[in-house]
Amino acid sequence: MEEFIFADDIDDSTQSSTSLAPWKLLIVDDEEEVHSVTKLALQDIKFQERDIEFISAYSGREAIRIIESTEDIAVVLLDVVMETDDAGLKVARHVRDVTENKMIRIILRTGQPGQAPERNVILNYDINDYKSKTELTSQRLFTSVITAFRSYSDLSALEYNRQGLERVIDASCDLFSISAMSLFIDGLLTQLTAIFSRGQSSFALNSFVAERHGEDTTALKVVAAQGDFKTHIGANVLDVLPDNLQGLYNDVQQSNEMVFGQGYIIYYRQDPQEFSTLVFVSGMPDTINSHDRHLIELFLRNVQLAYDNILLNQEIESTQRDIVYRLGNALESRSRESGNHLNRVALCSALLGRLYGLDSHEVKLLKLSAPLHDVGKIAIPDNILMCESKLTTDQFETMKTHAQIGYELLHDSTRPILKAGSLIALNHHERWDGSGYPNGLAGDEIDLFARIVSLVDVFDALYNKRCYKPAYELDFCINFITENAGTAFDPALVELFLANQEQFIEIMTKHPD
Repeated sequence: MEEFIFADDIDDSTQSSTSLAPWKLLIVDDEEEVHSVTKLALQDIKFQERDIEFISAYSGREAIRIIESTEDIAVVLLDVVMETDDAGLKVARHVRDVTENKMIRIILRTGQPGQAPERNVILNYDINDYKSKTELTSQRLFTSVITAFRSYSDLSALEYNRQGLERVIDASCDLFSISAMSLFIDGLLTQLTAIFSRGQSSFALNSFVAERHGEDTTALKVVAAQGDFKTHIGANVLDVLPDNLQGLYNDVQQSNEMVFGQGYIIYYRQDPQEFSTLVFVSGMPDTINSHDRHLIELFLRNVQLAYDNILLNQEIESTQRDIVYRLGNALESRSRESGNHLNRVALCSALLGRLYGLDSHEVKLLKLSAPLHDVGKIAIPDNILMCESKLTTDQFETMKTHAQIGYELLHDSTRPILKAGSLIALNHHERWDGSGYPNGLAGDEIDLFARIVSLVDVFDALYNKRCYKPAYELDFCINFITENAGTAFDPALVELFLANQEQFIEIMTKHPD
């Protein structure tokens, strides 16, 4: 199988035309004329191609409210004497100590220097500039504000880079901890959004390897999506990608390179096993600085490692599952039972385990180990195993040994699937009331996985034809399970089974003999 992962941050356009947000300048002064003069002096100024958005506050209390409720204020022109002689100083202290905002650049300006001596203020308050209103000519105001914007921009870049690196590290750790491909795709989309921090749209693609099936290698289909691409799930990728990227998409498949285009990134890699990864991000700035580029490359390299790790784990799990099912099917064929019996028991056990509250790891382990419940039958003679009539007492005693034999075959393995399978094999004929075999265990003494498999195994045996019996009607099967709650079966499991019986019947219907 070939995996492709796409992410789109804004839309499916490859050109970035979004105007840059303006710098936010907060003017804090109780004189209306100061606000008007300041705006007049700075109204036509741009810094780094960004305009200035003026925000006005006429008291210290109003300034604090605005600062607490408004993001990304870059510079504060702060008067000292307003509703109190030290109102401005209280604002400065609140910004640094209460809101813990170290980014905002504070320019303190006062018409009464005696109320706030410069030396004392500079030493005791975390401000960035101190000006008397009488010395703030238009040119000096321009110089102070542009210097403050530049300082804020540099600090923001450092903070953005720090957060970006932190996100890459966190994202990589999260992705390496995921073992299921579906969870990996969801996690990747979430982490891409967090790292790029520009939107919520992304989608993942998945297709079969074309060379193995003689199909067109471009016949890829969207299998998961976010944002604008949600409506394209199931669509051919060539019907989703912008027309001007069709050729580039084919090129990167040949080159295995990352391409930083105008407003987008496209990345492709194919490993020797012909599993492939493609990442496409649009809605990015037209230019990406070297630090951001390095973070993106670092993240994508780690994505590929995590992706390869998942594929390896899936290959190992697939091999284990294949061996388990082939072994189980070989035993079932000896007893003339359907190979789908194992599949139904596995699926029903996983369903009942989920309903019981097992976590995803336990459910997967239960599903993989449930088919081993009768592995001990390998040592049972054919004349007993394939007997179409009721077993004699001696024959039944021999048949009962398959539980212990199955345990002995598996219990000394260090592999979780085989360890779990050994307990299922040993205990799946124990009964809740203690009258089962081989050890007469009762209640919670019986392994939970075995209690689950016991219930679904009996239901499957009743509902489907066997060499020694016909398939029974559903009502008979349900009544049998109900009547044996608290004797043969864990009553809590029976309650869950009965409350959700439609789901179990659906499994039986989808996987008939």
